[in-house]
Amino acid sequence: MADSELYSKYARVWLPDAAEVWKSAELIKDYTPGDLTLTLQLEDGTELEHKIDPKTNNLPPLRNPNILVGENDLTALSYLHEPAVLHNLKVRFIDSKLIYTYCGIVLVAINPYESVPIYEADIINAYSGQNMGDMDPHIFAVAEEAYKQMARDERNQSIIVSGESGAGKTVSAKYAMRYFATVSFSSSEANIEDRVLASSPIMEALGNAKTTRNDNSSRFGKYIEIGFDKKLSITGANMRTYLLEKSRVVFQAHGERNYHVFYQLCASSHLPEFKAFKLGCAEDFHYTNQGQSPVIDGVDDAKEMCNTRKAFSLLGISEADQMAIYQILAAILHLSNVEVKDQSADRSSIMPDNAHLMVFCDLMGVPCEEMAHWLCHRTLKTTTETYVKTVSKMSAVNGRDALAKHIYATLFSRIVASINRALKSAAKQRSFIGVLDIYGFETFDINSFEQFCINYANEKLQQQFNLHVFKLEQEEYMKEGIPWTLIDFYDNQPCINLIEAKLGVLDLLDEECRMPKGSDDTWAQKLYNTLQKQNAHFEKPRLSNRAFIIHHFADKVEYQCEGFLEKNKDTVNQDQINVLRKSKFDLLLTLFEDDEKATSSAKKRTGVSGRSGQSQKDTKKTVGLQFRQSLHLLMETLNATTPHYVRCIKPNDHKTSFTLDPVRAVQQLRACGILETIRISAAGFPSRWTYQEFFSRYRVLMKQKDVLPDRKQTCKNVLEKLVKDQDLYQFGKNKIFFRAGQVAYLEKLRSDKLREACVRIQKTIRCWVARKKYLRMRESAVTIQRLVRGHQARCYVKFLRRTRAAIAIQRMVRMWLAKRRYQRQRSAAIAIQCYLRAYMAKKQYYKLMFEQKAVVIQKWVRGWLVRRHYRRTLAAIILLQSCVRRMRAKMDLKKLKVDARSVEHFKKLNIGMENKIMQLQHKLNEQHKENRELSERLNSVEKSKALERERYRRETENLHRSEQDSRAKAEKVPSLLEQLSFLQHELEKTRREKDNLEEQKKDYIEQTQQVVEELNRKNSFLNSEKDQLNKQILEQAQNLTEIKSNVEITKQMEKDLNEERSRYQSLLSEHLHLEEHRDLREEMDLSISPSKPGHNRKDSIFSNNSSEFTQSLGSEDDSSIQTEDESQVDLSVLLKLQRRVKELELDKQSLWQQLDNREEAQQEKAKEVETQRTVGRAELDLETLKRQELESENKKLKQDLNELRKSLTNEDKEALPPAPGSMPYNILLDQLSSSNEELEMRKEEVLLLRSHMVRQEALKHKDSALGEGVNLDLETPSFQDVGRSTEIHTLNEDGELWLAYEGLKETNRLLEFQMQEQKRTHSDKYRKLTEAVNKLKAEREQQQKVLSQTLLLPEDARIDAILKHEITKLTNDNLGLMEHQENQDKIIRKLKKQLKMYIKKVQDFEVVAQQKNNPSLMNTRGRAVNITRKEKEYQGMLEYREGDEGRLLKNMVTDLKPRGVAVSFIPGLPSYIIFMCLRYADNVNDDQRVSNLLNSTISSIKGVIKRRGGDLEVVSFWLANTCRLMHCLKQYSGDEEVMKNNTAKQNEQCLTNFELSEYQQVFGDLAIQIYRQLIKCMEEVLQPIIVSSMLEHETIQSVLGAKPTGLRKRSTTTPEEDTVTVDILLQRLGLFYTTMSQHEIGSELIEQVVRQQFYIICAVTLNHLLLRKDMCSWSKGLQIRYNVWQLEEWLAERGLQDCGAKETLEPLVQAAQLLQIKKKTEEDAKAICTMCTALTTAQIVKVLTLYTPVIEFEERVSMAFITMIKNLLSGRVESSTLMMDSKKIFSVTIPFTPSSVALETIQIPASLNLAFLKRI
Repeated sequence: MADSELYSKYARVWLPDAAEVWKSAELIKDYTPGDLTLTLQLEDGTELEHKIDPKTNNLPPLRNPNILVGENDLTALSYLHEPAVLHNLKVRFIDSKLIYTYCGIVLVAINPYESVPIYEADIINAYSGQNMGDMDPHIFAVAEEAYKQMARDERNQSIIVSGESGAGKTVSAKYAMRYFATVSFSSSEANIEDRVLASSPIMEALGNAKTTRNDNSSRFGKYIEIGFDKKLSITGANMRTYLLEKSRVVFQAHGERNYHVFYQLCASSHLPEFKAFKLGCAEDFHYTNQGQSPVIDGVDDAKEMCNTRKAFSLLGISEADQMAIYQILAAILHLSNVEVKDQSADRSSIMPDNAHLMVFCDLMGVPCEEMAHWLCHRTLKTTTETYVKTVSKMSAVNGRDALAKHIYATLFSRIVASINRALKSAAKQRSFIGVLDIYGFETFDINSFEQFCINYANEKLQQQFNLHVFKLEQEEYMKEGIPWTLIDFYDNQPCINLIEAKLGVLDLLDEECRMPKGSDDTWAQKLYNTLQKQNAHFEKPRLSNRAFIIHHFADKVEYQCEGFLEKNKDTVNQDQINVLRKSKFDLLLTLFEDDEKATSSAKKRTGVSGRSGQSQKDTKKTVGLQFRQSLHLLMETLNATTPHYVRCIKPNDHKTSFTLDPVRAVQQLRACGILETIRISAAGFPSRWTYQEFFSRYRVLMKQKDVLPDRKQTCKNVLEKLVKDQDLYQFGKNKIFFRAGQVAYLEKLRSDKLREACVRIQKTIRCWVARKKYLRMRESAVTIQRLVRGHQARCYVKFLRRTRAAIAIQRMVRMWLAKRRYQRQRSAAIAIQCYLRAYMAKKQYYKLMFEQKAVVIQKWVRGWLVRRHYRRTLAAIILLQSCVRRMRAKMDLKKLKVDARSVEHFKKLNIGMENKIMQLQHKLNEQHKENRELSERLNSVEKSKALERERYRRETENLHRSEQDSRAKAEKVPSLLEQLSFLQHELEKTRREKDNLEEQKKDYIEQTQQVVEELNRKNSFLNSEKDQLNKQILEQAQNLTEIKSNVEITKQMEKDLNEERSRYQSLLSEHLHLEEHRDLREEMDLSISPSKPGHNRKDSIFSNNSSEFTQSLGSEDDSSIQTEDESQVDLSVLLKLQRRVKELELDKQSLWQQLDNREEAQQEKAKEVETQRTVGRAELDLETLKRQELESENKKLKQDLNELRKSLTNEDKEALPPAPGSMPYNILLDQLSSSNEELEMRKEEVLLLRSHMVRQEALKHKDSALGEGVNLDLETPSFQDVGRSTEIHTLNEDGELWLAYEGLKETNRLLEFQMQEQKRTHSDKYRKLTEAVNKLKAEREQQQKVLSQTLLLPEDARIDAILKHEITKLTNDNLGLMEHQENQDKIIRKLKKQLKMYIKKVQDFEVVAQQKNNPSLMNTRGRAVNITRKEKEYQGMLEYREGDEGRLLKNMVTDLKPRGVAVSFIPGLPSYIIFMCLRYADNVNDDQRVSNLLNSTISSIKGVIKRRGGDLEVVSFWLANTCRLMHCLKQYSGDEEVMKNNTAKQNEQCLTNFELSEYQQVFGDLAIQIYRQLIKCMEEVLQPIIVSSMLEHETIQSVLGAKPTGLRKRSTTTPEEDTVTVDILLQRLGLFYTTMSQHEIGSELIEQVVRQQFYIICAVTLNHLLLRKDMCSWSKGLQIRYNVWQLEEWLAERGLQDCGAKETLEPLVQAAQLLQIKKKTEEDAKAICTMCTALTTAQIVKVLTLYTPVIEFEERVSMAFITMIKNLLSGRVESSTLMMDSKKIFSVTIPFTPSSVALETIQIPASLNLAFLKRI
């Protein structure tokens, strides 16, 4: 197709313009070849005629389609030319606020002059590991590409950042270095990344200054090499600097500043450490006030000084060295104020008392007189003599300035060397990435030596750039098999030769510098004579003889020759240097010693080269020569690396944010080589598509028969049909190459095809709409007819219904009248019957009521009599029992005495025992006497109480009699009332005529008064109720406010608790990270120095963990010996972390305590009392059982003794008893003595138990009224006390008598307390009876009052009042009875429960008693005893030998395979086995075993996680086991709340000797660390597939296809077999879920993991969506919503809808909806603001800005709409960050889940090799 065919009607072109460079226009009519003009219309509607040159016939460049405008890569444009590039950059920069754009291999960065939030750590993480074409253009993408190529190709890389001053080179280089420092970790030193970044503020302070174009302009070039090792970790860095602008130290133009460090120093002069420098404001010094702009807006120099000092400290430069540097800088400032006075034309002088000179000399440590002398004099040397010559004032000032420049340059080089030493590492460097931050092409009104060197460097870099671009183009063509045709590109080698070749500009300059009388003018003449006619790039200005012009690649520049020689020589007065070398200032001496060494080395090199005859002046290198050599070295370095280019553009000269000046932008595009890149690309085949991309995009241009299985052949066939000229495209191996403009032509065909399809669709739809309208009209007509006919029929039916209804109404009315008459008669009869029956019922009711009252009184009296008889009978029975028991006791005593007499021959062994027994018996008799006296007193008290009760009973009977009398009188009331009513009736009849009016008047007055009183009473009652209600409302309001405040406080406390938990867990992760760093450094130390004398190191894992956990448990013992470096570096950090952790634990405990105090404040006292009572009862029952057991054993021993005696005496009557001294006799004596000893010991235990039981009984009644005066100080006496009487010791040496005496005393006290309790109960009964009597009196009085009131009422009112009173009384009685019945029911239920419990206890006791009462009887002495062995009952413990912990953990932790355990055994088996071993250590009460086992377990688990932390199954397995072990520690801790959920057997297995709550916290921390490692493992698996599955893969295939992407192709644009889909993502999630479920991780914990997974998916997807312009389209929003629906279905299938995972996807869902919603009107904007609640304002604006139409029918979002959205969302209070934190991990809570597994049932599999463990 000819190019002229594209210039049809409505085609848009670009026209040149002076102001805007290029402006757009549209063709009004078609262009035909041969036309001399084009009829165009501008965007403002102006029509014009554009003339075409008939010779060249050059048509104006065409404009790209709107769909291609704003692309990420300029090479994706169909038309590649200057206006297209400028327009694309303008649209991206101004409309989309995007500062980065690709241009092939170059990243174009435009300075926004505004802080842009696109450099956070989240964005670094988003770009890390991504392909360069997958993400939007960014400096991080270039850095990632360099990092990836270094790792893949094992080749050094370079990032070349260039641009003019103010374009943002320094910032771009800084962010590139920050990216490398973030994505890599140092292997040798932990802070090498920080050191690399810390070099930036130092170099900015010393080498950057404010210029008219930039507030932070770099006045030097630097090349930083960042070294990496084999693991791609930063090992160090090295910096090289180029051409520092020394002249800025002594001179600045208007509006500019000197280097930042001088102003920082002046701003910090008030600090104490700077007082000695005697500084002031920057305006006070000549070197800092020339620009008259000492302050930069928005920059605090004092704060920047602090940052500079911190950076110095971070690089290891000591405080003393820093102060020395600042001292030299202060001296330079004072030197600027040294005033030189003019004495004559060639003589000058300085006053010796010049204050600034004195300060300068004082700071520099040199004599003031010498410095003043040599500032005004210089030395001239001849072959024979040396002269001292005075100099003029101008020369003296120049010498002073030269000295200042020399000192500053030397100091700058010294600091750079110090930084390089600080960044140097001992680790071996494998490769490096160099970052070149160098000045761009410069042209000013006056250009001098500095601009010449800068432009010379840019010429070299441009040449290298052109060769690299040409090379890449050639490689691409050869790779695809495209015929290579030579592309003509600009070669600037002639210009470089003009500068650096022999007899070039620099060579002639050096030659002139060696001349004794060389000057700028003579050098200029040499240039004219030598170069003007020989080189076309050199030109002489017409109006000047002291300047020259060089045609650079960017533009021609005119240089002024003045100052070239002086700046090239860089001379300084050697006498002044000699004075400084005599200084006492160490740093100054070091500076000039280094300078002298450099000079001497140069002299040696010159001598070796054969030029030893020249003077020292000749041997010194000129600045031009030095710069040329360093530039050649730089080019060699760059050529040996793979370069990456960043071109920085300055948008305007006014530093206005997001404003682009087209003229300035085009100048820089030409200067930086962007347009040259475009030209080279446009000369060949700039547009390149893969076959699959071409097929997907232009499938609409193909017919179904054209589609073949072979995509390549299909594309070839279609393209041959569409484009006839085969020279316009080429088929490569994998791509199709198009000439410029062909993609636009294909897009035109595609849009025409789509437009035609749209017209066809519209035609069909309009036909369908018209037909539907006709059918709807026809249906409407039929409906109307049907409705009219129906209306007529309904009217006729209505008439018929009315006629029928009238007849029915008549019938019903007549029936109603008859029925009403009947009902009236019936109701009258019923009323008469009702009144009659009521009268009869009332009479019957009164009779029954009186009888019922009598029955009640009889019931209570008979009950009282029965209870009195029962109590008397019970007392008699108890007395009888006591007598019987006393008689039996006497009989037992007699038997015991008889037994004692039968063993008279044994009394010799116990001499004195009778006396003790007699004394004890005497003491017991006395105690019995006291008991009898107390019993008598108790009987007398009971008698007195009985007399009182009898008196009360008589009074009660009298009251009952009086009540009966009153009731009898009340029975006569009805008859009296009838008589009274009859008499009143007669009286009324006789006086009716006379007193009618008076009675009416009286009644009326009384009624009125009653009504008034009633109203007043009701009013007062209502007022009181109102007051009460108001009080209740106020109280409820107060309670409501208190409840609300409590709820708010609780919510705030929960929020604070969650924040503290997240902080605590983040601190744990940081602590783990620091441990890893420390372990890594220890491994490096061990690898570097494997053996050091006197340093024995334990296993790092064990030592680290043990030290950690011993510190956490509060122990102060060190687990291992640490080196000095560790104590200096890591120990402080660890101590700080531990201190912080403890503080957080205290805060957490205080928060929990506050929560618990609110809940348990009302229950504490009751709980304590109940606990004490329960404990007392339990101990008492226990001691009782123990006493009974001991007594039974005593009886058993006595029985054995009796049987032994019988066997000895009765076995063989004929045999003689054993003789004394024989073996049987001795054996018998031994057995008898042991039996006696055991008997005595049992007696002591019985006495002790009895006394303890009495003490417990007293303790039981301590809190009751019974125990108010009890003294519970009942301790067992110490028989060695001095206060005891000697008689007691003589009577009872072993303390038995004393214990018995104490027991009796306590028994007496208990009896006294019981008597007092009985007295108190009697008083309570008396009080209750008195209350009952008073109540009866009150009832009687009330009845009398009611009776008196009812007598005054008429008969009807009297009956009603009596009925109301009786109903009220009965209601009260019923309510009381119901309450009593409820209480009785509760008591019955309680007693039933107790009865069941006691029945069970009795059954258990009977079983035990039966087992004890069936011993095997020994019929003969020689009969063997058969012992039946019970089946083993295991206790849930595993016995192990001390020191077997290592073997146990090696088999159970280190070498265990989780898959086998999860499949074959019960879940959590390792944790159960370890806990059973722990129970054994607790059972044997061995604290060392407990601590060793737990610490070793923790260390082993952490070791496994460290070594195999990347294995998801291992991490999941040990998370489950760690949680289970932690839950076991809590479940078996003995805590009452936990024991409620345990079985009885589990409660018996609780730990008894050690409290391990602190280890629970430690295992909790370990579980949190493992949880974070699990999330990290899952994130590593999910991260690579999230973007591909959620964004890039199209599950719903669309017809939209892919847009052109340019040179930076996306990595996954085509659906291939190995494409990652959402199904693969769901498979990964399902695998995670299955693994966790197999290991039985708690369901709540699994829900938290799933929630975290979905948050990661949402964050990564949304972050990439915000960073990828090509993904922000309507179709992509549809795709995202479909993928999110699949994730929600996955949740629903597993019942995880309520785990919070669905809510984490809300930002992504809203972003997808935002892509699909309408975005035009104000209503749309309000809908967006209402819908997007989970997105921040920055994210909403970013999505709208990035929205890109995929087809021509879509429209971009206008800036007015985006501004409207910003205004509507301006009131939101939210974070300003753009990205979601994809590394965020929610705080995890591990809920307690008790285990139902019985420990005694767990068996150890043989496959675990744990035979050394023994079940107990």
